[in-house]
Amino acid sequence: MSIPSAVKSTPIHGRQQLIDYLAAGEKPREAWRIGTEHEKFGFRNDDLRPPTFEGDRGIRALLEGIASRYGWEIAREGETPVALIRDKANITLEPAGQLELSGAPLETIHQTCCEVNSHLEEVRSVADELGLGFLGMGFQPKWARSDMPWMPKGRYKIMREYMPKVGSLGLDMMTRTCTVQVNLDFSSEADMVRKFRTSLALQPIATALFADSPFTEGKPNGYQSYRSHVWTDTDPNRTGMLDFVFDDGFSYERYVDYMLDVPMYFSYQNGHYIDLAGQDFKRFMGGTLDAVPGTRATMKDWADHLTTAFPEVRLKQYLEMRGADGGPWNRLCALPALWVGLLYDDDALYAAWELANTLTREERHALRDGVPKHAMKLPFRNGTVRDLAREVLEIAGHGLKRRNRLNRNGADESIFLEPLIEIVEANQTPAERKLELFHGEWNGSVDPVFKEFAY
Repeated sequence: MSIPSAVKSTPIHGRQQLIDYLAAGEKPREAWRIGTEHEKFGFRNDDLRPPTFEGDRGIRALLEGIASRYGWEIAREGETPVALIRDKANITLEPAGQLELSGAPLETIHQTCCEVNSHLEEVRSVADELGLGFLGMGFQPKWARSDMPWMPKGRYKIMREYMPKVGSLGLDMMTRTCTVQVNLDFSSEADMVRKFRTSLALQPIATALFADSPFTEGKPNGYQSYRSHVWTDTDPNRTGMLDFVFDDGFSYERYVDYMLDVPMYFSYQNGHYIDLAGQDFKRFMGGTLDAVPGTRATMKDWADHLTTAFPEVRLKQYLEMRGADGGPWNRLCALPALWVGLLYDDDALYAAWELANTLTREERHALRDGVPKHAMKLPFRNGTVRDLAREVLEIAGHGLKRRNRLNRNGADESIFLEPLIEIVEANQTPAERKLELFHGEWNGSVDPVFKEFAY
């Protein structure tokens, strides 16, 4: 989840400002960057329970320890520490204390992996002293929703009260899911459209490759990516596959129209969140909301509002790839490798779009609906999703080789696709591997996952 936007509180006078805000994200190719985000579950080593915010072994102590030891600036709501900021990166808290690194915009995936590794080492050095560990999976494997703590952030209080009104799994999304995503740039509106369509159509392939959430409350849940399934019953007004992205004439303006129809959550004013859940942003622009009479929305409100829609691909001043479960270190590097390989090389983007463009609306939805349960083994045309995944990885690998961004050993970024290639060749997702262990040497317990797969 995002921290409050740093955009200036410029009054909004019309739709064109909102369109121009998205267009301002355009960057020449040489300025394209890679921003990788990942979330992880904290747990207490002795009883495997998620840590509370307060207490000697709580999330607050963890944040303050990381800040004091490694030079992060603490961001607060009132007196409460809720995030850390350093060098264009930040560490934030998800609703139940899941820890998120929102990485700095970097030039190569080699740099991304160094950033992730450094972050995990910093977290681990403080967490070890507190008796805490961290796990990368898509869904909390052991604890019930009622066992999960709530972090003292105003944004989450508003969402917690609103979510049950619009879906049955929204509170699970908030408290029991973790993801890895990558944020990528575009050079023009046409480039944005091509990348949006391609990545949205192929997002189920990423979901299948990264599927790693097969357990709920200690038992198999019948899904390989239960995290992905959770999004299907969170809030239909702000999730999904956005069919209009594939319509002729899709543009910044059309996305603005979509966002203007997404109900609000809040407005952040003078250091406080004002509950506007379910309210109309268009009325807020006009200054006619009863909850804030006479107050008109600003561009800061618009930037915050853009963070409250959760489709499979999200447009802000860049594109966010949102389809993957959280996972171990090497898959945190594999996700940006996959999408950079597909979208940042012209030949690869052309080939990926040619593949995506063959998918009908019905096929796109069949993939989105079927992959959470069946992942690579979902039947597709004359084969399975595994066949699609192999083709997508081949395109991405060629794209990364053509980018030719080398590390000190002369290796290009395609090395980071190796964990995904292994998954395809073995025809076994991370979820299937954990299920195999659960039914075998783990003797029907999920507890070993906290030791064997912890960071």
